[in-house]
Amino acid sequence: MTESLQSRVSEWLGMLGLPGRVFLIVAGAWLLHRLMRALIAHLGARSILPTELVVGIRRSSSFLITAAALLLVLEQWGVSATVLWTALTGFVAVAAIAFFAAWSVLSNIFCMLLIVTTRPFRLHDEIEVLEDGEKRGLRGQVVDMNLVYTTLREVTPDGTTGSVLQVPNTMFFQRVVRRWEPRLTRFEAEPAQAKVPPE
Repeated sequence: MTESLQSRVSEWLGMLGLPGRVFLIVAGAWLLHRLMRALIAHLGARSILPTELVVGIRRSSSFLITAAALLLVLEQWGVSATVLWTALTGFVAVAAIAFFAAWSVLSNIFCMLLIVTTRPFRLHDEIEVLEDGEKRGLRGQVVDMNLVYTTLREVTPDGTTGSVLQVPNTMFFQRVVRRWEPRLTRFEAEPAQAKVPPE
């Protein structure tokens, strides 16, 4: 029965032709991508996954699905798996050498893992990186975290947003970090004030 099912699927895929098979792969990858984003968003909304990990898992799953779809499309075009494997291992070897040559990149990635596990601050917290414990340094609201940088949006005392700063993750372990709970920016506060009924 399994052999007859496989032969029917092979016959059906043969009737589709190359454009049909490529379209089927792309459509399947798009559908899987949408399902993964919905699942990750659901797990993040229920606080099963920390907010910092949601972004990383979403990016990783998107990369893996896209890479798998690309490999399947190349296989349909007749590119040999051996050729792909040779090219991939050569690329990984060169990337590994470049990676170890750029030690600061590795330390930023390791510091990101420490930030996620020890949680000295979270997404949307307002933080300040002090120079020597007293002297003011970089200050802003954490709006994004990736493997190399943490992005801060400067917030002025009146609540308006300023410029965006990308701070290397190693900086948070070389300096003192002051943290405040997240506060509403001017754009978030206006809808909240509109809901308050006048006295």
